[in-house]
Amino acid sequence: MVVTFILAAEALFWVLLLGGLAARYLLRMRRLSTVALLLVPVLDVVLLAVIVLHLRAGGTADFSHGLGALYLGFTVGYGHSIIRWADARFAHRFAGGPPPEKGPTRGPARLRNEWTAWLRGLAACLIGAAVLTGLILLVGDPDRTAALNASYPPLAIFMFWNTVIAVWGSVEALRPARPPQPEEPTPDASR
Repeated sequence: MVVTFILAAEALFWVLLLGGLAARYLLRMRRLSTVALLLVPVLDVVLLAVIVLHLRAGGTADFSHGLGALYLGFTVGYGHSIIRWADARFAHRFAGGPPPEKGPTRGPARLRNEWTAWLRGLAACLIGAAVLTGLILLVGDPDRTAALNASYPPLAIFMFWNTVIAVWGSVEALRPARPPQPEEPTPDASR
């Protein structure tokens, strides 16, 4: 049941996002667009409510409840940046907006981007872990919530790779730019 709600929430996220952007840029209906985009976080609240109600009614947590908690963490952690990313591209494509900016490849700006992305991942993991812990405490029955404990290790694995990527990107950001190499003359094949 919870997996169905997660899939529905993900589908509705994209429907509301693309519908809101279409209303804004294609139909020029700014209010409708604002309402659609403001409904995106409501999906998270509804999903959390479904999970809590199921567990409070005596349900036993399984993999899907843990997945729901992780989904909530990641939609809160990354949702706003996804909306901003899509908005910039939609505005450029359909409303004559400026082309989306490409991220910096070197220097302090790239370093800032790397660690902002790392913090976004950290926030997603912390929120997911908080939701898991909250569900465990709310139910108060370790036998019924034992499956939720299996959802903590994926958060640790994600943070490990999130950190590796941030460090790798930081090294790239701080590496001096390579000077352009002079082109070597191509040998003349006619000789």
